[in-house]
Amino acid sequence: MPLLDPHTWQTSSSRPLAGSEYAVTEPATSERLGTVVLAAPEDVAPAAEAARAAQTEWARLPHFVRAGVLRKAGDLFAAHADELREWIVRESGSVPGKADFELHVAAQECYEAAALASRPPGQVLPSEAPRLSYTRRVPAGVVGVIAPFNAPLILSIRSVAPALALGNAVVLKPDPRTAVCGGLALAAVFAEAGLPEGLLHVLPGGAGTGAALVADPRVPVISFTGSTAAGRAVGEAAGRHLKRAHLELGGNSALIVLADADLDAVISTAAWGSFFHQGQICMTTGRHLVHDSLYEEYVERLAAKADSLAVGDPHRAQVHLGPLIDDGQLGKVHALVEASTSAGAKLAAGGTHESRFYRPTVLAGVDDRTPAYAEEVFGPVAPVRAFSTAEEAAALAAASPYGLSLGIVTRDAARGLDLAERIPTGIVHINDQTVNDEAVAPFGGVAASGTGSRFGGDANLDAFTDIRWTTVRGDVAPYPF
Repeated sequence: MPLLDPHTWQTSSSRPLAGSEYAVTEPATSERLGTVVLAAPEDVAPAAEAARAAQTEWARLPHFVRAGVLRKAGDLFAAHADELREWIVRESGSVPGKADFELHVAAQECYEAAALASRPPGQVLPSEAPRLSYTRRVPAGVVGVIAPFNAPLILSIRSVAPALALGNAVVLKPDPRTAVCGGLALAAVFAEAGLPEGLLHVLPGGAGTGAALVADPRVPVISFTGSTAAGRAVGEAAGRHLKRAHLELGGNSALIVLADADLDAVISTAAWGSFFHQGQICMTTGRHLVHDSLYEEYVERLAAKADSLAVGDPHRAQVHLGPLIDDGQLGKVHALVEASTSAGAKLAAGGTHESRFYRPTVLAGVDDRTPAYAEEVFGPVAPVRAFSTAEEAAALAAASPYGLSLGIVTRDAARGLDLAERIPTGIVHINDQTVNDEAVAPFGGVAASGTGSRFGGDANLDAFTDIRWTTVRGDVAPYPF
């Protein structure tokens, strides 16, 4: 029996959802893959209440029980890889290699989360009074997770897994466009892994459902991944309700290519940074800053690489790039490219599309006024700009409202590290492009890219637990009155 049967979707919800039916479609062909029922705003309260009721007993279980569920879930992502890969490819437009990467990271997130369950929970403190004084980490309670379409499995599981391992319950709202591989797949995996009922609720829905999740008083922590504009709204609402919001937002990350870079090696790296998953990654290389001694050759070779890449249906052909997620995203990307050429940028490659299949695009001669250079495109577009000194490169890289990821290519790694110190960013890769992710590494950006590292390692402890101070005395404490 398949893990994901369109006739028996598992949402782990305690009752049928109240929203409308939604067609699960394949962006490459618009073929209907199934139908889900969306969650309406009024579905949030009963899900949150059921989650809160289940969470107390879950948190009281021995750590090894929670860890065992997480380890089993990790094994199941591998055991059902063929089925889940097909869903990721068809529902999100991923090439199979990208789907395999998501499945690998999902399993690793579960294994790393399993280790969190037995982490030292606090520390013993000195005290002025004759008492034992200590801190311990306690589950936050119910964690609300809002995840996007672009890497749907990773961007859901990286919050769901550690939150559960640390004793919380979860209400997950995936993007409706990837409701299956970003939501229902997790419900099915954790149900088979033995997660007790009521601890994970999957509510695929729109902005209204997300707003209800942020506002619900039973959900003290929100983990949001999405656009900066939406993240600002989530952060503002969370602030009004006095709850923590962990925001992982957009980016316009720079790849700096210094004068000593080996172009034979860097072009493949640069193309991957901009064109992987059609550029629909928050860490995508959105700005190529290239030393002027290499600039002309870099543009020519990157354009040739772009022209050589195959674009098409990733389920039915071996291609490098699949489709953009929907017509709205296609229109946004193409409008930014056309506005950029109208503003004076040179189209060195691409700039065309058939249906949702957008050719990898290289823009030369860009400056601060070029829309595709100044804004996050979220498409396969590589704007290239020249610089003459390291100081100018640092200034250009830093001149962005975003601060997510940074790549620097140089034969002198120490020089690259020194340059990185001058550029505010949450992630730095020397001699690599900007798109990297590992379950063991903290992840997050600064400024308009989010509220700092909130995923991976110790960051998960800070994100999904509270610190409680406790004291114990042998006798009742005396006081003057």
